[in-house]
Amino acid sequence: MDKKTDVSILTWILVAFCIINIFFLVTGKLGFDAKGLGIITAVALTLAMYSFLYKDNPVFKIAENLFVGVAMGYWIIITWFNILKPDVFETLIVPLFKDTGSAPQYIVIIPTLLGIFMLLRFSDKLSWLSRWSFAFVVGLGAGITIPNFIHAFILKQLTFDSLITGSLPDSINNFLILLGVVSVLIYFFFSLEHKGVIGGISKIGVWFLMIAFGASFGFTVMARMSLLIGRIQFLIRDWLGIIQ
Repeated sequence: MDKKTDVSILTWILVAFCIINIFFLVTGKLGFDAKGLGIITAVALTLAMYSFLYKDNPVFKIAENLFVGVAMGYWIIITWFNILKPDVFETLIVPLFKDTGSAPQYIVIIPTLLGIFMLLRFSDKLSWLSRWSFAFVVGLGAGITIPNFIHAFILKQLTFDSLITGSLPDSINNFLILLGVVSVLIYFFFSLEHKGVIGGISKIGVWFLMIAFGASFGFTVMARMSLLIGRIQFLIRDWLGIIQ
């Protein structure tokens, strides 16, 4: 379709949307208050986001940019009140200029500088300083996450005693966990050529990876379908009032 047709379709949809909401407001189906106006705004944004199913259009871009802007503004406020204000401003800046009965916490300067270095990513000359911050975050995150992940999802579930003395279902589960971990690790071990026994075990690792990716994708689709069902229920219950 050409641009003129797209503009015509968009115009008629906006007119129909305005007529429906004016009718609801006049008849009292929607109150002319914060709740009613909030429902109309939520419906408009929902339909604007789903308009992408037709094609990329200015209404979708407006809703998308509004969502990103609101999320970013909310994140900045939360960061200030939950992190910067109590951990930096009140512990380092305020004690320097005001007698609060406590000494300034100069140790806060180190994480503050690392945070500032991240912003230097936008500078061509000083962007190399951001590598220190990212290296610290990635290293710290990996050092904390990997041992906890291995302990909680592998060692906690895999007890070698249950392979021998446990019940049959427990023995099978632990054997599959052990086989999956070993085969996937061997699949990503590229120092040995994947032939013979190594190749056979690595193929088993591929099957475990495909099963894991398939389960993860299925879970993602189910979550998205749940969101879609929730939005449809909102439209036909809270806006149109077809169901109660």
